[in-house]
Amino acid sequence: MLDSLFLRLEELYPEMVEIRRELHSEPELSFQEVKTPKFIGDYLERLGIEVKRNVGGRGVIGVIKGAKPGKTVALRADFDALPIEEETGLPFASKHKGIMHACGHDGHTAILLVLAKALAEHRDQLRGTIVLIHQFAEELAPGGAIEMIKDGCLDEVDVVFGTHLWSTMPLGKIGYRNGPIMANADRFDLVIHGRGGHGASPHETVDSIAVASSVVAQLQQIVSRNVNPLKAAVVTVGSFHSGSAFNVIADQAELTGTVRTFDSEVQELIIERIEQVTKGICDSMGATYTLDYKKGYPAVINDEEITNHFVKSVESVDDVSLFEMEPVMGGEDFAYYLQKVPGTFFFTGAGNKEKQIVYPHHHPKFDFDEKAMLYAAKCLAKAAIAYGERMEVNGNREVQSI
Repeated sequence: MLDSLFLRLEELYPEMVEIRRELHSEPELSFQEVKTPKFIGDYLERLGIEVKRNVGGRGVIGVIKGAKPGKTVALRADFDALPIEEETGLPFASKHKGIMHACGHDGHTAILLVLAKALAEHRDQLRGTIVLIHQFAEELAPGGAIEMIKDGCLDEVDVVFGTHLWSTMPLGKIGYRNGPIMANADRFDLVIHGRGGHGASPHETVDSIAVASSVVAQLQQIVSRNVNPLKAAVVTVGSFHSGSAFNVIADQAELTGTVRTFDSEVQELIIERIEQVTKGICDSMGATYTLDYKKGYPAVINDEEITNHFVKSVESVDDVSLFEMEPVMGGEDFAYYLQKVPGTFFFTGAGNKEKQIVYPHHHPKFDFDEKAMLYAAKCLAKAAIAYGERMEVNGNREVQSI
């Protein structure tokens, strides 16, 4: 079946490109998706696939039941865009000012839709059930995954696979990893409260900018001086806003930032140290503060057995080369699926220097080599089918299939 399925995917590749480009031109922000889930649901229904809409809010689920008994495998793709003004100059660029598919989710959706079409055409040879999870709002916490899970998208699912097209990885490369592959993605909002006044009379004020600057400098010491150097962590202050006039000492300063970790103990250590550092500096300089720390997506932790299955299954796929990659400090709410069922998340190389496809994710000029969609579809198909055929149901007992 795989030879026939792969051939069909190659035949359908132009349709995959067409879908991607249509979705790219009509991006929708997280929690605001309307046209995209309708497009997905309508497409799947035309294929005769069982469809559930509004899952967890705006998600779409498709279910393909094979003619033979077997496991239930879920495949996930996200479909939201970002609040970025596109600068690619592509003929299919975003039609909506300030909104862009700058992370490849248009490609993820096209991959899963066309793979669904190919799988639906092979129902009579398919063992088990394929659940197609089309997820909304990956880009903005709390994300769509957790609500879709609450609404039953993983009910009766045995294993889950997902991928991310990755523009900074060369086309044809497939990156996998056992254990943590993406980080906890937290956010903090910190407001320093001083006492404003005239710029000519600093002795009568508590300069919030001076206090906040000291806080920023000391926060940079947390990872280098408090975290075990064998464990990865990031503390980044991403914005610093204060003041409105050259001769006024600002009453308050606002800082926002992110913390990235893989280990929950390291995460808690950093939270504690942010609080201690800020309090110590504010106390010593006569200021007060308000800290709002939000834990974001948990770390994406791949199941060892399923990751090994993925590698063994995919290593024979033509035109791709697998390698064990380093963890990525970015966050992903695919983590929630992996907390419920075993699975693995992998990266599909989509960069191409010859075509000048070199910009990173979330960049206004982001793009990816569309051929990567075909490679990703084949890898997902091979892993899913191989897992479905791995076990054969015999009454109430499972026996290894031959």
